[in-house]
Amino acid sequence: MAEKTGSKQPGKIKAFFGGIAKYFRDTKSEMKKVSWPSKKQVINNTIVVCVVVLISAVAILALDALFGAAVGLLIGA
Repeated sequence: MAEKTGSKQPGKIKAFFGGIAKYFRDTKSEMKKVSWPSKKQVINNTIVVCVVVLISAVAILALDALFGAAVGLLIGA
């Protein structure tokens, strides 16, 4: 019985590595289809993200201070 399973191993190994090779070929093919942004678009999007993060941080800071003061008044600290 051990001889039967041993004879199927090379086919399984070949299929496994063949699947990995196909994955990388397909990935390379799909990456060629991607529409990459220009350097100017990347810079503009980065600035927009930084501004939104900064505004969000200021808003959270203000709300934290407001709620902290309200809780302080409620507990009498």
